[in-house]
Amino acid sequence: MVIKKLNKKIGLSLNPDASINIIKKFLPSIDLVLVMSVYPGFGGQKFIPSVLDKIKELRALANKKNPALLIEVDGGVNDVNVRELEAAGVDVVVAGSYVFKHENRKTAIESLQV
Repeated sequence: MVIKKLNKKIGLSLNPDASINIIKKFLPSIDLVLVMSVYPGFGGQKFIPSVLDKIKELRALANKKNPALLIEVDGGVNDVNVRELEAAGVDVVVAGSYVFKHENRKTAIESLQV
């Protein structure tokens, strides 16, 4: 794979309603999957809880096919659901609105650390 020969990382992204099946065959050769937990378009959207099942399924597949795969989530992440995301197998979270709308950004960031 040319990208790997250039010593670069490969990532794929899934919308909330996209099936893991569309990326399953690529799992052994990619480095990261970004699971969107809102529909892309604008900040401040509410987290879609059904993505937790998708993340659990993805983590189970990754453990078999590519244990080093990073799972990232973007959309509606906050200090409450970050614990559920961690338990589901997420490695990286993006929490823009939660941090930037919080009265104390440092406190917000600390509340996301697991």
